[in-house]
Formats: sequence, structure tokens, C-alpha cells
Amino acid sequence: MNVKKVAIYGMLVALAMVLSFLESLIPPVVAIPGVKLGLTNLVVMAALYRMKPGDALFINIIRIVLSGITFGNGFSLIYSLAGGGLSFFAMWSLFRLKKEGKRVFSPVGVGAIGGVTHNIGQLAVAFFVMKTGGVFFYLPPLLISGVISGTVIGIICGLVIKRLPREDPQL
Repeated sequence: MNVKKVAIYGMLVALAMVLSFLESLIPPVVAIPGVKLGLTNLVVMAALYRMKPGDALFINIIRIVLSGITFGNGFSLIYSLAGGGLSFFAMWSLFRLKKEGKRVFSPVGVGAIGGVTHNIGQLAVAFFVMKTGGVFFYLPPLLISGVISGTVIGIICGLVIKRLPREDPQL
């Protein structure tokens, strides 16, 4: 890995961590555990659209681990890995779908599915940790909040990626 690529990874991970910290300072809008804006997903989506999928996954995992160690605990790390992992693979699946050479889903659709699947991944962990189906009581509001926040992040990502260059072939 060359120095330029390491620097770009470092900047993107740092940006995602700053957004994660800023998001932790925002008071909850609703009294439902797990409802967040998902600002860090903006960095992951931008990396997915402008770098290789493996690079975006690497940035996502490093960000989750470092944020978990810095701002959270073991449980928050597990929840974040489940939500972030499921979300990434769902977004990547939609991102790569093409019909007649054109992407089937815009960043808005990719972001919306990312928000929804992040919440589903975290609910699945909550189900296994708490050993109760009662956690699925939160599913409807979390699905709604996931669609809304994912859509907003997708709109912002669409604006951002128009201004970002594609990956440097020398990386």
C-alpha cells in the first residue's frame, strides 16, 4: 500500500470518527433507542462510490473499531459491527446492480437500504443478547427512521460524489 492511499484512508477514517463524535453530541429526537442520523455512513457511501468496494469496507471496519474503542464499549462495538457490516453489504449489493450499463439504484436508494439494514443488524444482535423477541417491538419505528435518515444521507452523498474525483489509478 502506498503512502497516498494510507493518507486518504486516514483522512476518511478521521472524518467518519469526527462525524460519529458530533452525532453523539446531538440529543435524541425521539425516545426510541437506536434512532440516529447515520452521518458516518456518508463517508462509507462516498468511499463506495469513488473507491473500490474493498477500500470502502476497510474504512468502514476501521472506523467502527476505532469509534467503538474510543467512544463506546464492547457491546456498542458488537452492535456497530453488526449494523455497519449488514448495512455495507446491502449497500454494496444495490450499488453494483446495473441494467444496460447504468446503475439501477441512485445514492438515495442505496442510502435508504443502508439505514434500514443497519437497524435490522442491530436489532438482530439485541435479540441474541437479550434473548427476547420483545426487541422487535422497535422494528417499525426503526425501519421508518432508517429510511428517512438513509434517504437524507443518500441525497447528501449524491451531492458530494459529484464533486469528488474518481479513485486515482495510481493508488
